[in-house]
Amino acid sequence: MNDSNKSISNSEQAVFEAGIKLGALYHQFTGSPLNLETVDSLEKAISQSISVQPYVKNIKVAINRDMVRSKLNGEFGYCELEGCMLDVALDVSYKETEAQVSLKYDEKLNYPLMKIDRIDASPE
Repeated sequence: MNDSNKSISNSEQAVFEAGIKLGALYHQFTGSPLNLETVDSLEKAISQSISVQPYVKNIKVAINRDMVRSKLNGEFGYCELEGCMLDVALDVSYKETEAQVSLKYDEKLNYPLMKIDRIDASPE
């Protein structure tokens, strides 16, 4: 960074932390084998894994069971977790700032989209 006097705001740090968590979640868990009997335990494992990371205040993970059902292999009865199956809400708290972010499949874009939903910051 050329300007060593420029400081990073708490809001910027909170959003960075939240983005790292969503990226880690996505790349760590997509491809995981699952079926309708293991969806609950995978949701719980994802939530618990991410919740222990620094600054995570709350996380909710839902896997779309209809998508899982439609992808099940007829012979073996399982499929792999795809990004489009995930619906995640994540709250990160960094100092006096809270960032709420999400990961959700956007049908219009045909893409699992990560976005910042809200930032609540006290004056820095």
